Amino acid sequence: MSTGWVVLIAIISLLVGGAGGFFLARKYMEDYLQKNPPVNEDMLRMMMLQMGQKPSEKKLRQMMQNMKSQAGKNAKKK
Repeated sequence: MSTGWVVLIAIISLLVGGAGGFFLARKYMEDYLQKNPPVNEDMLRMMMLQMGQKPSEKKLRQMMQNMKSQAGKNAKKK
């Protein structure tokens, strides 16, 4: 009987820990993305203006495409 209780408690602990970990990780990622949003075209436009460059639509789209392809390459490495 005591072995059954140990197994039951272990299973319940794993389920509770997994669910708790999932929700904590989700909350952490939501907060992180809120504080550090992904780069978009408006942000690139502002950065280029601050650097003294005149951002054309072609340049902005080219830079966004480069960033997306670079992110894809980094994701494949991991």
